[in-house]
Amino acid sequence: MIGLDTNVLLRYLAQDDPVQSPIATKLMHALSAEEPGFVSIILVVELVWVLQKSYASGRREIASVVESLLRTKELVVERAELVSQALRLFSAGRADFADTLIERCANAADCDYTLTFDQTAAATAGMRLLE
Repeated sequence: MIGLDTNVLLRYLAQDDPVQSPIATKLMHALSAEEPGFVSIILVVELVWVLQKSYASGRREIASVVESLLRTKELVVERAELVSQALRLFSAGRADFADTLIERCANAADCDYTLTFDQTAAATAGMRLLE
């Protein structure tokens, strides 16, 4: 298994760099279920952020990308079950993906709840507002 950085996966997905995209594509096509690429939970958060901010991707498109990562046998997504849970919450509402993942990770760590100063996260991601 080899670790992947966000920029490698992004170059493959976006196909927007004449030098790096073909290299990333060659690498991605060389991965297999026996020799997969590792996608860290941090990479997923960063990828969603970049897709939103730099590529103006909408929720539906982002959900499709992350779902594809989770289904691809040539990739191992760290804490895939938590990423999947966060993705469902992200897709169903207004919450930021990072906020839903933070809350799901805390829940999986047996936290009673997750505190935040972010009113939107409290209202949409299942967190409690710290006042």
